[in-house]
Amino acid sequence: MQETIYGGLRQLGGHTDQPASPDKAVLETVPNPHPGTCYLVRFTCPEFTSLCPVTGQPDFATLVIDYVPRELLVESKSLKLYLTSFRNHGDFHEACTVGIGRRLAETLDPVWLRIGGYWYPRGGIPIDVFWQTGAPPEGLWLPDQGVAPYRGRG
Repeated sequence: MQETIYGGLRQLGGHTDQPASPDKAVLETVPNPHPGTCYLVRFTCPEFTSLCPVTGQPDFATLVIDYVPRELLVESKSLKLYLTSFRNHGDFHEACTVGIGRRLAETLDPVWLRIGGYWYPRGGIPIDVFWQTGAPPEGLWLPDQGVAPYRGRG
């Protein structure tokens, strides 16, 4: 049974080269073991980096991704590779954060998904970006994302 469920995964369990860009990254999925159950999956990426599209300087953020799965879960190694593919990708904070949320929503077709991008200051101003697919399901235990408003984050 394990082979049937996980046999299609190509990145887990061995060496996988870093994708050259977010567009080249492959997000792999596995079946949800509890379809029809309203539960929250959270990924926190405290060391997300991308590049400013104008200056080429690095931008840093903590990303918090929450979703309620339907039929599919994102495989965590493929998500890690996708997120690290932004290290050499130039885009503004809003484009990165919303783009990641949209790509996950398109791949997973979740009941609900939200992403919080808590960006460190550039030019003295932190820019935090939030996106979600709609209202969270009724009765969902939805903890705070746990990232304080900027006051010298770290």
